[in-house]
This record gives sequence, structure tokens and C-alpha cells, in this order.
Amino acid sequence: MARRGFRVIDSDMHVMEPPDLWQRYVDPRFRERAPRGSATGPLDLGLYGPDGEPWGRFAATAGRRGEAQRPIEQRYRSQHERGWTAQVQLEAMDTEGIDVAVLYPSRGLFALSRPDLDPELAAALARAYNDWLHEFCQRDPARLLGAAMLSPFRVEDAIAEARRCVAELGFRAVFLRPNVVGGRNWHDAAFDPLWSALEELGVPLGFHEGSGTRLRQVGDQFGDASWLRHAVCHPLEMMLAATSFCGGGTLARHPKLRVAFLEGNCGWVPFLLWRLDEHWEHFRALYGDPQPEPPSRYFERQCFVSVEADELPVRHVIADIGDRQLVFSTDYPHFDSKFPRAIDAFLEMPLSDDARRRILWDNCAGFYGLKV
Repeated sequence: MARRGFRVIDSDMHVMEPPDLWQRYVDPRFRERAPRGSATGPLDLGLYGPDGEPWGRFAATAGRRGEAQRPIEQRYRSQHERGWTAQVQLEAMDTEGIDVAVLYPSRGLFALSRPDLDPELAAALARAYNDWLHEFCQRDPARLLGAAMLSPFRVEDAIAEARRCVAELGFRAVFLRPNVVGGRNWHDAAFDPLWSALEELGVPLGFHEGSGTRLRQVGDQFGDASWLRHAVCHPLEMMLAATSFCGGGTLARHPKLRVAFLEGNCGWVPFLLWRLDEHWEHFRALYGDPQPEPPSRYFERQCFVSVEADELPVRHVIADIGDRQLVFSTDYPHFDSKFPRAIDAFLEMPLSDDARRRILWDNCAGFYGLKV
């Protein structure tokens, strides 16, 4: 398959999990404590606890829909009525022109987004999601590639699940939300055993945000103004995570770790790297080396960032840092996706064919370790 002559890997395509995923797949010991989804419409990502309260999201953002969203819902009505099956996913890929997709969650983005979550329950919820996703991908394992959910609440659980998902389920990546959990930034030494395990396994880490979490999140000050919260939380949380990894010594200590910052746009990258490098130089002169090399070097060697379909500022990013850290994302089937014309919209931007080829295929294949 080729869209206007370009093969495409979607670095961040979403599944729409069944509302009763955790009731069906979680360890029976945790079934009564597990969340349940709602499905009142194609874009309903509601997730609720046994007490009926929103699970992992504020009530103001859970399951909220307005008249302006109806045309978008209509776009996905058929997929919703057919149960968002793996066959539906593959048909959507064919319609859009996607050869291979790496799959990230929708409801699952909020399964572990409660700061008070019991670590054992969190690990069980992640394991259940991964079991379901593995089954989902069996419809066409060459085209549907899973990114495993890890629980950050206990590092040993995350390591064990990463090993299981790679060795037993064949997943090509793992993912975390960028929000700080338990007051520890990602460069905290407590996470080093996890990063070492990912290096050993040879799988990359994708960060993916979701608006309205109960975890600490940039944008909390906007309260019920959900559009403002959504506007800032995705890129700014990615900037904080990138700061932690590139400036906090994580990538210096783990030179084989690959990290992607997904669905948070890419326009912020040149500014952030410039500012981090500047501070690295100033503070090195005052207090000694905070890490051996400037943050931009680690980003260049080990990091990737996704480009949205119509993200015109990508031109300036390429002018400043090149195109070899950029991967493409459709964000299907969320409300802001440009499906079924996401690839067409991307190809309409004024980029060279070499840049398009690298962003649509080469870079993503390299990040996920695909030999295709």
C-alpha cells in the first residue's frame, strides 16, 4: 500500500477499547475494584469506578459531549456500531492509507491516572489491557503493533510487565503517561532499573498524555475550561518529560534507551532544546557539569517527537533541527483527528519528498525497530 507514493507507519494510532475490558480480562481478584467504560456514543471515553464516579478523570471532562461534536461523532458512527473491532481498525487504516500502526489506548489512557491507585490494582489493570490488546492485534500482527501499558506505581511491576509483553506477547514498545506519579520526576534514580530493562529488551518508550487526569497536570488552573486544559496539557507535559530525560541525566545514564513524545506537537522542540542547552552551559560554569553533554545532544541521539497531520510549524522545526527525529501520527479515532484525510493533509504541507519519506516511514521504523 502507498498513499500518493509514500508508505506510512502511524506512530500513534488509537484503539477504542470495549467498555467491559477490565471486567473480562482483569485478574478475578481485582474485578470488583476495576473500572468500567461507558459507550453512549462513538467518542465516549468515559471510565467509571464501582461507585459510579469518574475514574481517573475529572467529572467535568468525563463523557462530556455537545452539539458541535455531533458531526465528528457521525464520522465514526459505523465503526462504533460495529464495535471498534480489529477488522474495523484495519479498514480504517486502508481508508487512510496506513500500512502499519502502533496502537495506543483511548479509555486506557485514564486507567492508571489516579494518584491514590493501589500498586497491585494498577499492575493488574495494565496486564488486563495488554492481554486484550495482544488478542486484538492477532487479526493482523504484521500491521497491528501493540504498545504495552506499564504501571509507574511500582517499578518492579513495570519491569515485570515489560518483560512479559516483549517475550510473550511480542509488543514493539511500551508507553507511560508523562504526568509525575508519587512526586518523583522521571530522572529520579528509582526509575533507573526500568530504563535499564527497556535497554536490555531493546524496546522504546512512548509518552502519551490525556486531558483531565486526576494526576498532577499542567492546565489544572483552568478548571472546567476543558478546551484550555486540552490546549496546554499535551505539549507542556511532553516538554516537562523531555526536560527530565534530556536534562536530568536519564539519557546520559541510559544511552541505548529510545523515547518518543507523542501527540503533543513538535513546534516546542527547538525552543526547549535551546533553553536547556543555554542553562546547561551557565550552570556548568557555576557549579560543574550537571551531565556530560548538552541536552540537545541526547535528544538528537535518542528521542523522537510526533507531527500532527496539519502541523505547519513543522517547517521551522526541520529548519532548526532537521527531520530525523520526527514521526507521523493520525490520532485516529479521536475528535481532533483529520481522518480520513490525515495523510493527504500532511502531504499538502510544503515539505520535501525526502522529509515526507523519513517522517512517514523511515524514522518511525527506526524508532520501533521494524525490519520492514
